[in-house]
Amino acid sequence: MAEHPIKGLMDVTMEKIRQMVDSNTIIGNPINLADGTTVLPVSKVTFGFASGGSDLPNKAAKDLFGGGSGAGVTIAPVAFLVVQPGGNVRLIQLTDTSNNIDRALSLLPEMMDKITALVKKDQAQEQE
Repeated sequence: MAEHPIKGLMDVTMEKIRQMVDSNTIIGNPINLADGTTVLPVSKVTFGFASGGSDLPNKAAKDLFGGGSGAGVTIAPVAFLVVQPGGNVRLIQLTDTSNNIDRALSLLPEMMDKITALVKKDQAQEQE
């Protein structure tokens, strides 16, 4: 059985989406600063995909097909991940988050830094 023309439309559209959206789109290329700090841009990627077609009845040609497909991609920068020498990591958000889960996740790296500093301080006091 021959391949239906809608499959070709869908394959081409999905391949174009794959070319536009890859891992470098979400986590951008690192930006290295003179002091050794590395900045990684983080983006939110949203995309939609639609495809449709119809076999048209025609007495002269049995395989008459009409169809189309399309896609839309939105890429919005949302944060920067800052990695400083010595292992300190910070997340700098570009938008104010309104829900508690996002706010807690943005504070997680800072809390980890503070906990690590407290543990190191306790270990140093025990060694003295």
